[in-house]
Amino acid sequence: MKINIKEEHLIIKPYNSQTSVYVREQKGFYQKIRRYINWLLMFIFIAVPFVQFNDQQAVLLDVVSQEFRIFNMTFWPQDFTLLAGIFMVAAFALFFITSWIGRVWCGYVCPQTVWTLAYVWVEHRIEGTRNQRIALDKAPWTLNKITKKVLKHSSWLLMSLFTATTFISYFVPVDELYRGLFDFGLSGVVTFWLLFFGVVTYGNAGWMKEHFCIHFCPYSRFQSAMFDKNTFMVAYDNKRGESRGPRKRKDDPKELGLGDCVDCNLCVDVCPAGIDIRNGIQYECINCGLCIDACDQTMAKFNYAKGLISYTSEQALAGKKTNRFNLKLVSYASLTLIFTALLVFAIDSRIPLEANVIRDRTALYRVNYAGVVENTYTVKILNKTQAPLHFDIKVDSLTNSELTLPKNVLISAGTMREIPITLAIDGYELEKKITHFNFIIQAIEKPEIVLQKNTVFFRN
Repeated sequence: MKINIKEEHLIIKPYNSQTSVYVREQKGFYQKIRRYINWLLMFIFIAVPFVQFNDQQAVLLDVVSQEFRIFNMTFWPQDFTLLAGIFMVAAFALFFITSWIGRVWCGYVCPQTVWTLAYVWVEHRIEGTRNQRIALDKAPWTLNKITKKVLKHSSWLLMSLFTATTFISYFVPVDELYRGLFDFGLSGVVTFWLLFFGVVTYGNAGWMKEHFCIHFCPYSRFQSAMFDKNTFMVAYDNKRGESRGPRKRKDDPKELGLGDCVDCNLCVDVCPAGIDIRNGIQYECINCGLCIDACDQTMAKFNYAKGLISYTSEQALAGKKTNRFNLKLVSYASLTLIFTALLVFAIDSRIPLEANVIRDRTALYRVNYAGVVENTYTVKILNKTQAPLHFDIKVDSLTNSELTLPKNVLISAGTMREIPITLAIDGYELEKKITHFNFIIQAIEKPEIVLQKNTVFFRN
């Protein structure tokens, strides 16, 4: 028994996980767009780890060293507050896109969809068309069937291992990874993650396919909160299409009392989620547009107007004007721009330098043979740039003070160094027993890199 729970903009119904979805290969305008986008995304995904910048890997997220390098910027765990900003920008951008044009993320750029359709493409080349694949699965296990299944799953496994290797190369230097891969010198940790992501990719894209999107992805569950009657989504024009029914190309549908839908069922056959878009808006729909291409192809054969299934809105289907600049959409767009600007400003104003000042805990102060008060400090400096730098250290507001520290403060890229410092001053120069001041740490080669750290000076 089927149970339909109708909400204002969404129909939720039980999904039969036992039914396999055999996706029919479809050509058309939206399929062409998605393939171009998918090829571009795959190329970027594969090529980025091989890009070099300043004689080193341009993008490397080295978890072991806790160093995350993106071209000329290096981020450290201390910079993870920026991660919250990135998540906020991504969240509002997702809200904006979903409110505007529905689940196009899922249909065009989601890695699950990209890889699933790539695996289906391989399956189609090895096992044949949709009907041939159905017949092959129902057929007994002959040599022909075994050969095709072995070839398909072997191809899937190779694709999975290649995907996993590419993914791991974002976290392990690419030359080290591939050298270890070919001479069997990978560490146990890297080998584990390589096999883990290979199995996950094989399972998600090869076996789970649409089940992952329907049962595990949270996006499909909360999308209805962002949809409204002005949201563009894939929808079927029920008024124009019904009553549906088969007919010959020369038949006049009006004389037969039929709508434009010829009930060819191609919109169902090409759907990666296996749904029938004619049943209304459903949370399983990923807005990929495959059913639009299939329907337009059929409409062209019958000399009917295209667009029986199209990207449209509830307002347009009801014969009303779609409000493209409603308050919710404008609000999401504004918040996305605001948080993006704030994130860019935070990254641009970030100082690639970290320093901590630690006072000598054994004594607040000491008086030397000349009667001058001395305080000792240890300054820990982390050079967060990608080049070795010399640093100049001085103090502000303490006149007639004398600093004793190493002459050559050179710190390598991505390295922390402890600098012992002794600060001496005549106690009579200070009005209070506790005086606040700043250490000013500045890179000599890059004067724009400067940092102030506040601390205190004690006198007798």
